[in-house]
Amino acid sequence: MENKVNAAGWLRKNRAALIVLLAALVLFVVVRVIVAPEKAEPSTAGDYVEYEQAKVLEVRGDSTERDKSSDNAFRGEQLLAVRITTGQYKGSEHLVYNYVGPLYGAPLKAGDSCTLTVSTYANGDMSATVYEYNRTVPVVIVIALFLLVTVLVGGRTGAKSLVGLFFTVLSVFLLLFPALMKGAPTLLSTFLVCVYVAAVSFVILGGVQKKTLCALLGTVAGMAFALIFALIAQGILRIDGLRSADVEPLLQLRQTGTPIGLRGLLAAGVILSALGAVMDVAMSLSSALGEVHAADPAMDAKALFRSGMNIGRDMVGTMTNTLILAFLGGGLVLTLYIYTLGLSAHQLLSSAYLSTELMTAVSSSIGVILSVPLTALICAWAYTRKA
Repeated sequence: MENKVNAAGWLRKNRAALIVLLAALVLFVVVRVIVAPEKAEPSTAGDYVEYEQAKVLEVRGDSTERDKSSDNAFRGEQLLAVRITTGQYKGSEHLVYNYVGPLYGAPLKAGDSCTLTVSTYANGDMSATVYEYNRTVPVVIVIALFLLVTVLVGGRTGAKSLVGLFFTVLSVFLLLFPALMKGAPTLLSTFLVCVYVAAVSFVILGGVQKKTLCALLGTVAGMAFALIFALIAQGILRIDGLRSADVEPLLQLRQTGTPIGLRGLLAAGVILSALGAVMDVAMSLSSALGEVHAADPAMDAKALFRSGMNIGRDMVGTMTNTLILAFLGGGLVLTLYIYTLGLSAHQLLSSAYLSTELMTAVSSSIGVILSVPLTALICAWAYTRKA
């Protein structure tokens, strides 16, 4: 009986949050149905390639050795006896080559699991080579450790954050990317998905209450200013998504009929990269100002805004540094390579790479910085207004 009373009380307390989440789920399903790509059946006519897992039974030959000129990376090839464990050739045994170099492949031993590139030809013949070491289990272990640490340290809040993270990933891969591939407006689609993700994440973390609404409004405002600044910077620097790194495969897709909007991808990346940091700042500031107002309900809007700015300045000092270092770390290899070239200042400052990285990092940081006064202003009005 007590459990039923507790359950009923919990439902009443969280009714608004459950309604919002249910509406969000319905919206997710509807949009997914609209943007879902047409399922293409794998072709079995003519030559085709599949990737299947296999177990190494025996190493028949091994010429791999350490290459001192490549930082002691392995180089050479192996002849392996393997048994395929998935797909149409499951259970069959084959001799395959494993080509190893500093930039690809890894030496394998008996008992290892690997992924094969299996080529089937129109006449029925097949051939296979080792594509890579099978990292499925290691990837699962790494993710499981991340989940475990998050829950152990964060408790219930950590578990909620993981649910929000899972939902964010699903929204990006099942809603945003398919929509972009179907020709949806790049910037508008990305912005709306980010707003959608932020709203659902805040409701999961804090339910439907004043502080989460203030945090959401502050997040939307911060992202909007990050986008505006990114578009201004694009115009000043004369760059767009076509100058982004690794855009060439998408350009080829565009030329073969996929209507993806490429020019907006650079600014869209700014919105995505800024979302997490802006949400963090907005929620932390909204929660802090909620506590300040609860401790001193007589504080007026102006004083509460000043408190928010004082709190927010400390956040900005560390968060901006975090963003810049994150971008630098993400492009560390290429940045190091550019450093070794000894480019002149004129050449470096005129390069598209420096401009795109600078625009992304600075625009994201602008979003974080401006989210502080915007969130503080929203909270000051919301917390002190008379019902």
